[in-house]
Amino acid sequence: MINPPYLAAANRYDGAMKYERCGRSGLLLPRISLGLWHNFGDVNTLANSRDMLHFAFDKGVTCFDLANNYGPSYGSAEETFGRMMESSFKPYRDEMVITTKAGHDMWPGPYGNWGSRKYLMASLNQSLRRMNLEYVDIFYSHRFDPETPMEETLQALVDIVRQGKALYAGISQWPLEASQFAYDYLAAHDVPCLIYQGRYNMMDREKERSGIVRQAAENGVGFTAFSPLEQGILTDRYLNGIPAGSRASIGKFLKAEKITPELVEKLRKLNELAAQRGQSLTQMSLAWLLKDSQVASVIVGCSSVSQLDDSLGCLRNLSFTESELSEIDRILFD
Repeated sequence: MINPPYLAAANRYDGAMKYERCGRSGLLLPRISLGLWHNFGDVNTLANSRDMLHFAFDKGVTCFDLANNYGPSYGSAEETFGRMMESSFKPYRDEMVITTKAGHDMWPGPYGNWGSRKYLMASLNQSLRRMNLEYVDIFYSHRFDPETPMEETLQALVDIVRQGKALYAGISQWPLEASQFAYDYLAAHDVPCLIYQGRYNMMDREKERSGIVRQAAENGVGFTAFSPLEQGILTDRYLNGIPAGSRASIGKFLKAEKITPELVEKLRKLNELAAQRGQSLTQMSLAWLLKDSQVASVIVGCSSVSQLDDSLGCLRNLSFTESELSEIDRILFD
């Protein structure tokens, strides 16, 4: 069967999706962005990837978050997105914020990892070819490199923007002092850091405790959160233990020993609170991150259209009472 040409939904900007300014910039980001870390690689069906990408854009999701080694296999998520760009999204390119990153392992040898100028520039050139793009909107240094001089990594970001291969530069998972150096260096070279991407959710608040979130705001840098559902823990998946086929059952990224009886009891209490708010646990967990503007966007993953639809439902209620916030803290940390 030949798929009909894709025509984006006419009502994709009808107000259901909310948009937030990214730091002190002119760029608005959707409160929910779609991450392609898993479920969009060459081990997944192209038809399902296509359905999820089409559904996301039809619902006003304009930001698609990738990295060079997303898949699996490495590079295949970008290849999938590149096929969608050619077959579906090319007429809508200017309505999209497409991001990619380099910093983790990508190819063998000394030049396919970390933060050297050679790696960052070569990786981005490869990413652009895979995605059938002339430029990305945001290019990130995916992680801090303790061996490469920060000036080298950051100057590569400056030059990438000046070459027109990226419109904005960002950093991901850099520590506090290095982040401040990055913000100062990039600002001094007239390519201000647009965005910091960090792991952040109701259970994992290290980016809040360490001052990373506050530091970004003070420097006019937007913040976007990944792993907002703590690898699927903050959903209804583990309310009755570990189901077959879940990440915890597979044990690669989430170990089964983390799903303790004590954690399950906490999740059940959170789920009860979410139900009182008229939300699923997934929706309340995402809403908690988006309750104010300190988080411009949250990057969600999905394995099906229905999962993504559930996540997007969080936008219907982003407000919390003080008693609800206190109850969440009591459940998780007392």
